[in-house]
Amino acid sequence: MAERLNVSRTPVRSALQRLHQEGYIVLSPGQRKSRAMVAPLTKEDASELFSIVGAVEGLAARRAAEADAKARKRLVTHLKEINHDLFASASAGRPDKDRIFNLDSLFHRTYVEAGAGARLLALHDAVKPQAERYVRLYINSLLDRIAESVEEHVVTVTAIEAGDPEAAQQAVNVNWRNADKRLAIVIENMGERGSW
Repeated sequence: MAERLNVSRTPVRSALQRLHQEGYIVLSPGQRKSRAMVAPLTKEDASELFSIVGAVEGLAARRAAEADAKARKRLVTHLKEINHDLFASASAGRPDKDRIFNLDSLFHRTYVEAGAGARLLALHDAVKPQAERYVRLYINSLLDRIAESVEEHVVTVTAIEAGDPEAAQQAVNVNWRNADKRLAIVIENMGERGSW
């Protein structure tokens, strides 16, 4: 790899080590020299990642619901607009999966940025892309279930609007638990990727 990229082995080794730490690659066991390979996409891994992201985003939503009424009103207006666009995009005759992915990501990112401090945001930035690998790969099979997610988003928005931190955190956790269940069904039907 170093030869192909025309760099020394040190930066390649560092990059592979970082990718391993972040869960994007795994080292093959049982060999004299371990080989790095892309981490397989499994139902168990998705479930763990979705639980972690749900917990982190739940904390951010909790903090967003604790903001003053004026800040919450601005946030809620923006979240409602995004969620409306998400529903409209999913309901279109030929849904654009990239637009749907981006709108859903924007919805979550909006309340995360509104509530998260620097540490929580850094943690979110480290973990969320790993969960997004699953969503991007299986999104075609999830398009017909977007309305369920939109309804769950409404519960989150309502809790933030009411200034109810406990309800906001719980709504986000439920959204991610349900997303995990929806994805698990798709993975069972389509199979895991990279684990064969």
